[in-house]
Amino acid sequence: MKPRTTKRERPKRPERVVLRLKPKERRRLVELLSKGAAAVRVYKRARLLQLIDGGESASAAGAAVGVDDETARRIARRYLEGGLDAAVFDAPRPGATPVLDAKQESRIVAMVCAKAPEGISRWSISLIAKEATSRGIVERVSDETIRRLLHRHELKPWREKNVVRGDA
Repeated sequence: MKPRTTKRERPKRPERVVLRLKPKERRRLVELLSKGAAAVRVYKRARLLQLIDGGESASAAGAAVGVDDETARRIARRYLEGGLDAAVFDAPRPGATPVLDAKQESRIVAMVCAKAPEGISRWSISLIAKEATSRGIVERVSDETIRRLLHRHELKPWREKNVVRGDA
């Protein structure tokens, strides 16, 4: 007996996306595109919305700006669901809050630029972290946070010639 074959399903036809921008939104897109200061992805999304609003299909508009069909449809759906800002601009990304605020950073940098504690010739990263917590500058801080802070300020306290001291 032959195995039973099933009828092949036709692939789903992509949904047709139709959107109409409000006159105020059209002006905003023109302004955004004419400034030239936006990120490329913002520019592409704005231009895509203009093309779809002008009657182009999502796939044709996507091809014109250099994105695939599904991306073009997703941007159009984001406009329909959340408006112009949701479609054109990225949502804020989650992330950890900074460990040190500006005041804490400046106090640690000032501490590093001063002499090392009595009996120690130079600052080390772990010593800076311990001293910052013992002086009450921060509740706790990792060596990596201190390393990044020193790197940003181009400080190398373990190399005496890279630290400016006020005790000449």
